[in-house]
Amino acid sequence: MILVTGATGTIGRLTVAGLLARGVPVRAMTRDPRRIAPADGLEVVAGDFDDPGSLRRAATGAERILLVTAPPEPTERHDVAMVDAAVRAGAGAVVKLSAIGTGERYAGGVIGEWHLRGEEALRGSGLSWTILRPSVFASNTLWWAPAIRAGAPVPDPVDGARQGVVDPRDVAAVAVAALTGTGHDAAVYTLTGPAPVSVGEQALILGEVLGRHVAVTTAPPPAAAWAAGIAWSRDGHNAVVTDDVSRVLGRAPASFRTWAADHRTAF
Repeated sequence: MILVTGATGTIGRLTVAGLLARGVPVRAMTRDPRRIAPADGLEVVAGDFDDPGSLRRAATGAERILLVTAPPEPTERHDVAMVDAAVRAGAGAVVKLSAIGTGERYAGGVIGEWHLRGEEALRGSGLSWTILRPSVFASNTLWWAPAIRAGAPVPDPVDGARQGVVDPRDVAAVAVAALTGTGHDAAVYTLTGPAPVSVGEQALILGEVLGRHVAVTTAPPPAAAWAAGIAWSRDGHNAVVTDDVSRVLGRAPASFRTWAADHRTAF
C-alpha cells in the first residue's frame, strides 16, 4: 500500500492515477474525501496536517508515502508532522515533493526554507527517502486562463528571466518510479523541462496554440514570504536544465509546447 498525501493537488492527483494504472494499491489522503471519485484499488482517507492523529491513521499500514504539502503560508510543520507519523507507523520510505533551489541563500533569505526544514526532518528520520525538486510547473499558466479569455495581459513575476519549466506529468511519473522502483534511496532529483523558457516565450507558445495574441506585463512585487525565491529566479538562477527526468524515466521530458497543446481547452 502506498499513501499519497495532497491527493487532490496537481502532483498528488497525477501520482494516484499513475500508481493505479500500474495496479498498485493506493491510499489517497485529503481533507475532504468527497473530492475523490471511487476507483478499483483506491482507498480514500481523511487527513489534516494539523491533526497528528489523522496522519498516523493515514500512515498505518503504508509501505511507502508520497509527501506533498501545500500550506497557504510557508511552514515546515506539515512536513515534519507527516514524517513523524510515518516513523510512528513504521513506513518504509518517503518520497518528498520539494522545490528547485531549496536551501540556497539569496537576497538575504533562504530559498524554499520551509521545504529545507522538511527535507532535514526526513533525512534525519531513519526512513529511506527520496527528494524531488521540480522547477516551475507548466500548469501554473492555468492561472492565466481568465486573463487570456478577457484579452488581458498575463503577469511575469520574474521580469523576462528563463526557467526550466517542467510538465507536472513528468514530475508525477518520477514520483511513481521512486515509489515503486529501486535505486532511488537518498536520491535528490532536480526535475526540469528540456529547455529554459521565459514567461514571454510561454505566452508566445500559448498564443500560437490558441490562435490569439497573449500579452505579458511585469507583475507587482511578491509577498515577503516568496521574495527571495522570486529574486533568485528573476536574476537567472532558475534557468536550469537537468537530465534527471530522462535518467529516471528513460525518455526526454515534455516541452512546454507539448503541455500547452494538450491543455489548450483549459484556456
